[in-house]
Amino acid sequence: MLKKSLAVLCLCLAPVAAQAMPAVGDMVGTNPEEATAALAKAGCTVKDFEAEDGKIEAKCTDADNQLWEVYIDPKTGKITNVKNED
Repeated sequence: MLKKSLAVLCLCLAPVAAQAMPAVGDMVGTNPEEATAALAKAGCTVKDFEAEDGKIEAKCTDADNQLWEVYIDPKTGKITNVKNED
């Protein structure tokens, strides 16, 4: 019974894990190629990059086609903020 319950729980949580978005503190890199690949792995398809307030802003969409802005520190390559634009 325990194995069956565990299997059901795993199946229920799988879609949530697959749609995980990048989070503050995640390392994505300092150049567009690295950042695009890392963000894609995290479920965010990059549409454009631009400079904003000393940060790199990646505009991307998730699996539900929602628009997100991911701010990256250009020196460290770490995500500093993530905003949903809906």
